[in-house]
Amino acid sequence: MTSFRKLTPAEVAALESLGNSAEDWTKVLVAPDFEPFQLHQSHLEGCVEIARGARIIRSRVANYRIGEASLVEGVTALECRRRSAFGNGTGVATMNECGGRTVKIFDAMSAQVAYIMAVYRHRRKTIAALEKMVDEYAGERSSEMGEVGRGCRIVGARFIREVRIGNDVEIDGASILENATLCDGVRIGVDVKAYDTIAAECAVIGNGSIVERCFVGESCRLDKGFTAAESLFFANSHCENGEAASIFAGPYTVSHHKSSLLIAGMFSFFNAGSGSNQSNHLFKSGAVHQAVHLRGCKFASSAYIMSPALEGAFTMVMGHHSYHHDTSAFPYSYLIEKEGHSHLMPGANLTSFGAVRDIEKWPSRDRRTVCRDIINFEEYNPYVAGAMLEAVNILHELEERDPDAQVYTYNKAIIRATALRRGLKLYNKAIVAALGAMLGKGGFDPHYDGSGRWLDLAGQYITRREVAAILDAVDRGELTTPAAVDNRFRVFAVHYDDYAHSWAVQVYASMLGHTPTAGELDDAVAAGRNAHEAMRRTTDADRDRDCSLDMAVSYGLDCDNDDDRREDYYTVRGLK
Repeated sequence: MTSFRKLTPAEVAALESLGNSAEDWTKVLVAPDFEPFQLHQSHLEGCVEIARGARIIRSRVANYRIGEASLVEGVTALECRRRSAFGNGTGVATMNECGGRTVKIFDAMSAQVAYIMAVYRHRRKTIAALEKMVDEYAGERSSEMGEVGRGCRIVGARFIREVRIGNDVEIDGASILENATLCDGVRIGVDVKAYDTIAAECAVIGNGSIVERCFVGESCRLDKGFTAAESLFFANSHCENGEAASIFAGPYTVSHHKSSLLIAGMFSFFNAGSGSNQSNHLFKSGAVHQAVHLRGCKFASSAYIMSPALEGAFTMVMGHHSYHHDTSAFPYSYLIEKEGHSHLMPGANLTSFGAVRDIEKWPSRDRRTVCRDIINFEEYNPYVAGAMLEAVNILHELEERDPDAQVYTYNKAIIRATALRRGLKLYNKAIVAALGAMLGKGGFDPHYDGSGRWLDLAGQYITRREVAAILDAVDRGELTTPAAVDNRFRVFAVHYDDYAHSWAVQVYASMLGHTPTAGELDDAVAAGRNAHEAMRRTTDADRDRDCSLDMAVSYGLDCDNDDDRREDYYTVRGLK
């Protein structure tokens, strides 16, 4: 704990000779080794504490603690004018602009707790208990003094009001920051305006961005004039230029283009092409509709969705879709507009190298250190594999109902017979690969029952049964803090492989009609490996087509022969 002392009369005189002034010098406390040169042409109001090596230059500071070796320079006002929770407890109207899914944010919030507060509104007792926990936490974090941690650099900012600033934070030329918490390692750029916001560890809010009532998660980046309101962004999300309103952006939500609008939706591991747009306002009942784009969805350029709508995991969306489709049962699909209608190609994305590239790149782009959000990166998992099993059943039912049909309709989406049959083949191969992968991990332990439906809670694969058990514990008062709730999710995550193995064994047993023997399990693992390798040969061929010389058009612009053009192409593409 840093000790402070009052200024001596000689120090006050020296400070005033350096152009400093104070409302009341007796309320200014300094470190034992304080030197007057640490302040220059600055004005202090109320209670101000200045730690060892901290400097205040040409700035006005009111009711703030300035941490060790921190610099405050050229700041119009760094002030705490009232008791504040510094953004903790702020309600964010995520997913629903009218506030039906409001999440109270706090500086230690995980994606899993936020997901529960946003999605489980039907459990009113649970939501009330969680909101009470957040209110109590916000009360504990409230103070009449603002705080700047150690090693911070705050330069050229205009107004910083009621902001708690962690360690090693950089603020360079921000316009206004108000009622916020900036956790350790946060970076704030020029002309940033942020209100009622929390930025988690190592988040970046870059030049020109406007952020209002938002949670910006660990290692997230909002940059280049991005505008966000009433939104939650979780680990490693990266959004630039465009706009977000009332979104739940799970881990790795990405949008880079000025013309992109993400509104009233849930995303994760998502990529928005240029011109991506959504509409949540049917005018008759207001802006109450929402769309959910499950893990790994992608929007092609100018893709448009009219809410409400729901796409399965790893779906590629192209064109305009306004018939309120629900394709959640069909992961790894293409959803394409043809003649104004939504056409579904089940499983088609399983042949795309793009999907493989995405799955492989996410772990390598994990910039986190705290890792508050729980993220499963496993390609083969009970959640997606369970969806593929359901997809196979649905496709068989459609085909059996009308074996001679050329076109089928499911939840407002059109499926051609050829696409249906191809989807069955692709899903069956992927199911074999998934079961083999999960049977080859973990081990049998009756403590870890992974049977039943699995969920994807903003990045974490978990059984529905375990989620219900956690929430029941909240209702009973057994879990009384957000940290305690998070810990239950983490305990499951530690044993994920065992739960996934259990699920795969039980699914495989249902297929065989009996409990599999050790030999049958070995055979399934080998079959899964073979299926995976066959699928990779297909996606590798897709990559080879993408990297073929047919795609070398415009390369080697000034070359005189094919060899030089090819060399230019291979060099630029990094294929050599």
